[in-house]
Amino acid sequence: MASDPVADIYHRVLLNHTRWTETQWDAARGYYTDKDFGFAVVLGHAVLLTRGSYDEARAGTEKQVLKARTIATIKHFAASNRLTGGTQWGRRLFFDTTFQLYFVLAARLLWDDLDATTRSRVDTIAREQAVYTAALGTGNDPASGSWTPRGLLGGHEGDTKLEEMGVYAQSLAPGLAWAVDDPRHGDWAASFGAWSRNEAGMPQADLANPARVDGAPVSDNTARNLYDTFIVENHGSFGPHYQEELWRTSGRNAAHFIAAGRPLPQVLTNQPNADQLWSTLLGVMSDAGEPLMPMVNDREHLYGRDVIPLAFLAQVVGNRAAARAEVALAERLEAYQSYPPEFRIAKFSGEPKYEPEARAEVAISYLLHLWANEQGRTVRPLSAEELFEHAAGVTDFGPGPGLVSHQTPGAWAGAVTKPGFVKFAWQPGHDDWLFKLSGATPMFLPTTSLKVTQRRVRTYRGVRDGFDGSATMLQVGSGYAGFTTLPTGAVVYATSGVAAGEGHLEIHNLTMPGVPGLTGTRTYRFAEGSATVASADSRPATPAARVDEVTFARTEVRHLRMLGVRPDPAYGYSLFAFEARDGAEGADLARTGTATASSYDTGKEPALAVDGSTATRWAVSRGDRPRADSWLAVDLGTPHAVDRATLRWEAAAGRAYTVQGSADGLHWEDLASWPVPDATSRGGWLDVDGRAGLVVRGAASGLTVHQDEIILADGPAAPLLVEGLPGASPRSLRERAAAPEPRADAEAVRAALTDDHLSLYNLSDEPVTTRVDVPQAGPVRLLFEGLQTLTDGGTAYDAELAAAEARLLPPRLTVRPLNGRPLPAGLRARVVDGATVELTGPACRVEVTAQGRSEVGAVRAGRTTTVTVKRATAYPLRDLALGCTVFPTSPLPPGMSDPSAAVDGDPATAWTPGPNGRLVVDLGARLRVRDIRTQWTNGHVPGLRVEFSGDGLTYTPAGQLTGRGRSRHLSTDITARYVALATDAGHEGGGRLIHLSLQ
Repeated sequence: MASDPVADIYHRVLLNHTRWTETQWDAARGYYTDKDFGFAVVLGHAVLLTRGSYDEARAGTEKQVLKARTIATIKHFAASNRLTGGTQWGRRLFFDTTFQLYFVLAARLLWDDLDATTRSRVDTIAREQAVYTAALGTGNDPASGSWTPRGLLGGHEGDTKLEEMGVYAQSLAPGLAWAVDDPRHGDWAASFGAWSRNEAGMPQADLANPARVDGAPVSDNTARNLYDTFIVENHGSFGPHYQEELWRTSGRNAAHFIAAGRPLPQVLTNQPNADQLWSTLLGVMSDAGEPLMPMVNDREHLYGRDVIPLAFLAQVVGNRAAARAEVALAERLEAYQSYPPEFRIAKFSGEPKYEPEARAEVAISYLLHLWANEQGRTVRPLSAEELFEHAAGVTDFGPGPGLVSHQTPGAWAGAVTKPGFVKFAWQPGHDDWLFKLSGATPMFLPTTSLKVTQRRVRTYRGVRDGFDGSATMLQVGSGYAGFTTLPTGAVVYATSGVAAGEGHLEIHNLTMPGVPGLTGTRTYRFAEGSATVASADSRPATPAARVDEVTFARTEVRHLRMLGVRPDPAYGYSLFAFEARDGAEGADLARTGTATASSYDTGKEPALAVDGSTATRWAVSRGDRPRADSWLAVDLGTPHAVDRATLRWEAAAGRAYTVQGSADGLHWEDLASWPVPDATSRGGWLDVDGRAGLVVRGAASGLTVHQDEIILADGPAAPLLVEGLPGASPRSLRERAAAPEPRADAEAVRAALTDDHLSLYNLSDEPVTTRVDVPQAGPVRLLFEGLQTLTDGGTAYDAELAAAEARLLPPRLTVRPLNGRPLPAGLRARVVDGATVELTGPACRVEVTAQGRSEVGAVRAGRTTTVTVKRATAYPLRDLALGCTVFPTSPLPPGMSDPSAAVDGDPATAWTPGPNGRLVVDLGARLRVRDIRTQWTNGHVPGLRVEFSGDGLTYTPAGQLTGRGRSRHLSTDITARYVALATDAGHEGGGRLIHLSLQ
């Protein structure tokens, strides 16, 4: 049977996984367990028994034993299904029908081995489930509790109904595939089509799309399951797993049609808005073939669920980017499976039912490969470099989803503002196993529980601005924090000091041979030396409710205090006991003392930490749980010599703290810190395992590494600036840290020159005009948009920043002397745009370069010399339409090509309208439009009319475009978010639209 390297991996994984499945065999009952749908392992068994070579040594079970157990299980659960008169399982849409789909497919693969009664029951399950689901219409399944698709309206805020609609569709698929002779088949097909077409419904896009899928116009869709930035939210946050559900259910359904020898319904390969949804996932794709998940508390590295969407997109749809992602995932899958607990493939997150589900999903992915190979459908994966070039881009998904995402060839970065997940995320090299970024794990910001009271985002796009980048500024409490993401993959973080422990990063450190970076250690290099930290799986387990024995030099104190540095992320600090002794055998001096605390919860007062009872405890107040510097102090009554403190923690154990002593309870001296860092440095830079570099500026306290936790400013809240550099060498980091940094006259403004890009941050609530000294070495000077004055050591940039604003400035031009002399100090350069600069000051001859092209300018004293570099693009461009989303989205109507070609700024691409051509540009916000222009290729230019809309649902005519030759124009004055350009009916074979400009 035809196979390929990825299919071979899936087959070996299934064989290995059989060692786990046999732990689910219930010998007393004679079938695989029904607990957590364990019996769904039969699909993987059926595949192994009917496809490929069965390796008994690898599987750990004889083939005949596996077959007998599988058939016995199918026989039992066919009889115990509610649809065949049983009471054990089945019919319920959530979640029985997912496992029922696996079950029916397994039975069909082993059809010839089943008895007639079992066959009849399996057939009944497929038919009657379709009958049951179709009879629900658009109503809810009464057996599924609160799970609802909300009819065909769907929902997108908080919890998308994409998954729910997919479940309705997949409950119909087995009946559609296997019971084509049923007189009710047409009703099932209509229901299946309605649910499937609406899964990724988004009215603004769908109403603009007359394409037909399985005979029904996309414009008839009624559901909204997506944000208008084509992102999916579930469980209150951006959920890539739920965005992948579109192709997960499609893959499950396709497997039935393929096994039955039936053609695939068109909707499976022509899902409305599928291309745009996939593009969003590519924007957060990792090098491991699964999307990064900055807002999900579990489901990270959840193999099985991640496999089937990629296999479907690659093997059935033929998507080359998905094929690359699938290869990357498959290449790590066996190494992941070998990691303890061995053989399992859903071991790091989620619920027990994910394990049999994962087996079924890998089995279906394997079947999709076999089918594609038998059909001669081969897809050549992109290279890793091509994938991230293809995926590169920046998007602000809006304050609702709370994500700014920037994918570059060198890294992924994002700003998250969703409550509970607030962070500045960065993954150099797209390395999915480098920094921990999921859920409540802090990144750069010291805690994800910060409350964002103001969010300002500016994105930069190559087609409009000449480069991709983003600048985000957040107000959190009384502080400010900013984050810029650069086209090189570098990031810059600046903060006024929002909490203790700024610059927080956590790292994956495991022993997982076969996964790059997970070699059993992580090595850190810094100015004072290096430190190697053993992997988490090789260290003794540290219980949350631990006991810390902290020793220090013998000293005489009356007061002793635990001052928190980093709390438990969920519950802060809580101590059963705080003890003080002079010597290991000394009496507990705190037992006779008086305890006080920064705060306490009712019933958990400070005195309960010194009462000698292990059943009572002190805990910070609920409101202070996120607070880092909470404290518990004990007055010993009189001065005592002490050399150690014992802290007996509850589960809310402090991640880091300082033990302090005092003579008067007012002035405190640090005695010891816990934990003892693996690395400390004040040299201003850190190399993280050769995979990421960090340059730290302005930290009053040094950086530390505590096992797998990095704190770049391990002290109280204070201003900080950090540059993150993918793959930088220790030598380059040392040089960067030693080099002079940009400095602003205004105290509230921080600046960084990183990879020739200038990041500016106004960390205050007032607008600021200030001079920023930008050090530059050598004879060439970088020039940024706006006004700057050349100095002996660089430039002095005149910055104007709004309150709480971050800005990223690319080097628009460079200037260098022509006469061998240095550029004269005092030469003023006003950069008008990416092609033009105005020079005033001392007389000189200079060469001005932009975008690889150069012009010579002669500056005369007392005059302004304007230099424009010919054939350079005058970024930023003022065209509002450039790079915007354009409807129709996928699938396109017959005869129409991709309308985004009209706004991509590329004169080599053009839009073919086809008959009744109409495109809609989504400007992303309501903007004023005064001028509309089009440029066409040779050929007949159709009659053109413009419509506009504020909501994308109803449109108002704006007028007819007029003109001669290949250009058409309309002067108008409208305020709209959506602008539509419609052609006359019947326009075919004429001109194609090169460019649509909205000014």
